[in-house]
Amino acid sequence: MGDEKETTGVKFFEVTTLNLLITVAEFIGGIASGSLSLLSDAIHNLGDSASIVMAFIASKISACASNQSKTFGYRRAEILSSYFNSIFLIIMSAMLMWEAVQRLIHPEKVNGNLMLIVAVIGFVANLASALLLHRGSSESLNIKATYLHILSDALSSIGVIIGAVIIKNFHIYWVDPLMTMLVSLYIAYETIPLIIESTNILMEAGPKLDYDAIRNEVLDVPGVVNMHHVHTWMIDEHRVMLSAHINLKDEYLSEVEPVYRTIEKMLKDKFNIEHVTLQAEVDRGLESQTFTTKRDDV
Repeated sequence: MGDEKETTGVKFFEVTTLNLLITVAEFIGGIASGSLSLLSDAIHNLGDSASIVMAFIASKISACASNQSKTFGYRRAEILSSYFNSIFLIIMSAMLMWEAVQRLIHPEKVNGNLMLIVAVIGFVANLASALLLHRGSSESLNIKATYLHILSDALSSIGVIIGAVIIKNFHIYWVDPLMTMLVSLYIAYETIPLIIESTNILMEAGPKLDYDAIRNEVLDVPGVVNMHHVHTWMIDEHRVMLSAHINLKDEYLSEVEPVYRTIEKMLKDKFNIEHVTLQAEVDRGLESQTFTTKRDDV
């Protein structure tokens, strides 16, 4: 586990270094060539560098042990990082769209040769960064948000390269802001699902589970008469929590504990529910069929 986190830290450092180098190159190239696409990509890369640092800090915080004030630990630090990174991407996309519209209304001459050279350098560096983070992107929303930042930069560079080729050969200068608009729309399209998922986790929305199946499985456990007041939520994208009241026959506590263990194991094995809290009752809530678990996507 320690080696994995150390490797992740090295990757974050390498990606941040590459991003800062790309940012400097694109700022200089954008000003020298007059390309809005390069300047936009430079601003985007600068923001990404800050986002990568934030993601790395969040990954460190999330590894801290739980305590009396944070009984579930600090895992949501990564969710918060993912959320703010995603919001930043949306804001950047809107700003780039606005600048692109202004440039379409008032087109400016662009040096296609210089624009092409810088765009190719940016693409290669961004692609290398994306490959470094690709593996961890399926395991953490935090890393996934950072990965999408870098991937969007790589795709943005492709757009700039295409625009540079067209400008270089055909002198069609409005292609530069057009590519900026297309890339901005793509960034927004990829980012919105991340915002929805991280918002649902922060709002403690119920995860997508088969609640009817959960109820039926619990009622199949010998001794369980009813299940009610069920709540489910997520600490992060991997850890699902469940609390519920179950009605049992009037019996000794020593006879209740095996029922608890059976239910906990079943929920873990069949539904991947990490943490289960059960409250045993006899008659209280017996008529209730309350399930406060259905989620409404934000």
